[in-house]
Amino acid sequence: MSFGVPLLLVTLVFVPVLLGVYVWQLRRRRRQAVRYSNVALLRAAGAGSASWKRHVPIALVLGALGLLGLASARPTVRAEVPTSSATIILALDVSGSMCATDVSPNRLSAAQAAVRSFVEGQDDETKVGLVVFSGFAQLAVAPTADRGELLSAIDAVTTGRGTTIGAAILRSIDAIAELDPNVAPADAVDEPSTDGPGLADPTPAPTPTGGTGGGGGGVPVDVAPEIIVLLTDGANTRGVTPAQAAEQAAARGVRVYPIGFGTTNPTQMACTRDQYGGFQPRARDFGGPGGGTLGGRNFLVVDEGALKGVAQTTGGEYFAATDADGLTQVLADLPKHVTVSEQDIDLSAAAGLLAAALLLAGLGISIRRSTS
Repeated sequence: MSFGVPLLLVTLVFVPVLLGVYVWQLRRRRRQAVRYSNVALLRAAGAGSASWKRHVPIALVLGALGLLGLASARPTVRAEVPTSSATIILALDVSGSMCATDVSPNRLSAAQAAVRSFVEGQDDETKVGLVVFSGFAQLAVAPTADRGELLSAIDAVTTGRGTTIGAAILRSIDAIAELDPNVAPADAVDEPSTDGPGLADPTPAPTPTGGTGGGGGGVPVDVAPEIIVLLTDGANTRGVTPAQAAEQAAARGVRVYPIGFGTTNPTQMACTRDQYGGFQPRARDFGGPGGGTLGGRNFLVVDEGALKGVAQTTGGEYFAATDADGLTQVLADLPKHVTVSEQDIDLSAAAGLLAAALLLAGLGISIRRSTS
């Protein structure tokens, strides 16, 4: 337990002082009572009040004063609290590789169906936002409880060229910052150098340095109730690296739960005309007809190392799904992993209410005894 204004704890000294005064008064009355010559009369007068019960009202009052002194010091305790009504940002990969048919009918259609089910399964108080990313990341739907708007946006997504996982995380942070004043917007990050068309130099995930949110420098960070659920089927191809973005999320206490989707043996790509959205992926978009590689990395296969690093850095958890049923199950189980978070709970109000209850109880007992 910690205190916001610990100096006010000195008010607790009045409790033992008042207790001492009360005990002194009892002894003083006892000494005065022996002066009566009629002992029988004295016993008759005190027979109804000699019980310990006559001390109950003052005990309740002293207890109430102690609680009021404690409440004035603003006590807080760190505990796990439910976050079922938190905000969830869904970052959905809509790169051309989502047209791969290793997941029937294709990765994008399976992801849309699973995400729809996930959104529909949230309670009415939970706000959900949608970030879509391919060659760049954009906020498609700001966090909202309007399920119709979200479902329409999910159905309308189209594919594009490139995969910007890092930018998607930063854009999700910005979406949370617009809703939660305790979360700062993402900082601008210099674009890393490239060793090929649209290929960023790999940056290893940083080792967590401690703190509630896994922030750098070992400085404790309060965990934000908002989370990011990032669904991707490939690897970052340009822009800010996932590791750089994860550091920013961790510094703000924002947890990221990456989901790697798809098999390790992607087949031909086939999306509907609406899903292509004017962009039809070609073999050369993924490094050639032989295997979708560029710079030694296969961008049709999930970069699990990078995603696990993001989860570790931010305090989230990585999940893998190789088919539609697996993805649906992962999303269905996800709230079980994120429904609680550590937060500072202010106990001032509870202590004040309990003090008021003790005072009322003491007053009630005193009135009852005086009228009986």
